[in-house]
Amino acid sequence: MNAARRLAALVRESLATARSQPVASLVTLVMVAGMCSTVLLTTGRTVGAEQAILGSIDSAGTRSIVVRADAEAGLSPSVLENLKNIEGIEWSAAFGPATDAVNAAIPGGAKVPVRRIWSDFLATLPVPDSGEFARSAWASQDALDSLGLSAPSGGLIGTSGEDFSVQGQLNTPSYLAFLEPLVVVPSDGSTESARVSVLIVIATRPDLVGPVADALKSLLAVDDPSKLTVTTSEGLASLRAVVEGTLGSYGRNLILIVFSMTSVLVAAILYGLVMLRRKDFGRRRALGASQRLIVALLLVQVGALAFFGSVVGSSVAAAALAISGDPLPRPDFFAAVGVLAVFVSTLAAVLPALAAARRDPLKELRVP
Repeated sequence: MNAARRLAALVRESLATARSQPVASLVTLVMVAGMCSTVLLTTGRTVGAEQAILGSIDSAGTRSIVVRADAEAGLSPSVLENLKNIEGIEWSAAFGPATDAVNAAIPGGAKVPVRRIWSDFLATLPVPDSGEFARSAWASQDALDSLGLSAPSGGLIGTSGEDFSVQGQLNTPSYLAFLEPLVVVPSDGSTESARVSVLIVIATRPDLVGPVADALKSLLAVDDPSKLTVTTSEGLASLRAVVEGTLGSYGRNLILIVFSMTSVLVAAILYGLVMLRRKDFGRRRALGASQRLIVALLLVQVGALAFFGSVVGSSVAAAALAISGDPLPRPDFFAAVGVLAVFVSTLAAVLPALAAARRDPLKELRVP
């Protein structure tokens, strides 16, 4: 309790000292605010653009591996068992050949492709576990629109004579967009005579696409490898790494320069402030104030001013970026800049604070 009271008294004294010197306090606050706004309007704009670019690249699927197989290739759904031996796979699924189907209520309506799906990760898609509904289908919004279904329910008739019942809507992930309009029917579990026309594998990270693809090719176990086409997003993954590395390096260098210059200026201002207040520090030392107390007063004062300055600077920068239409960096970037600004400003105040604490009280009190 006593420690908390002493800390509260220290904070009150530091704030009172800051208010008693409005010019010096305002200059420090403005400098920290300018530091934060400069970083956010330059590096922050770059970070926001980087996030937008990476988001655009990621939306194209930087972790996908797509294997297309002709019927003569002999690719079996049992390949999914082989994939369990590969580390770095987040999701995988095998799709059978497409079979055209129409809305049972509109015999002459538009045809959509219906595909069997095999996957150990069906829980990531809004479809039931394999084997529960042998003729239950899940359709994407594009497929529902093509079939003329206003709701995800109804009957389908395939050109091969099969009938299916639409049980729900499928929210198609970006890596399955090329299969649209998509209607999937969970497999009944049989794999002996079944054939796969499309195999999709999603790596856990973009940099694992190449290694996973190499391992995948050796485990496909097909009759005719020449009937296979393997497409990866390794090029997009490499582009992503280049963009992230280049823009990230530019941002780090600029932050280092801005914060270094500002810390020097803050230290110079505080040292000048110490020289102007040397009689005040002399009185405090003569009245029994310890060197540690003098240092703490100055550091808390600067920390408080830096905190308010970072809030002001970040708010101004956010408003400016929003008005100009530039993408805003994530909130954690704003928080990191503010915390770093307070830390750098407080660190810059250490030397002036030590200089103030080590002044000889008798000597300073003789100063006219």
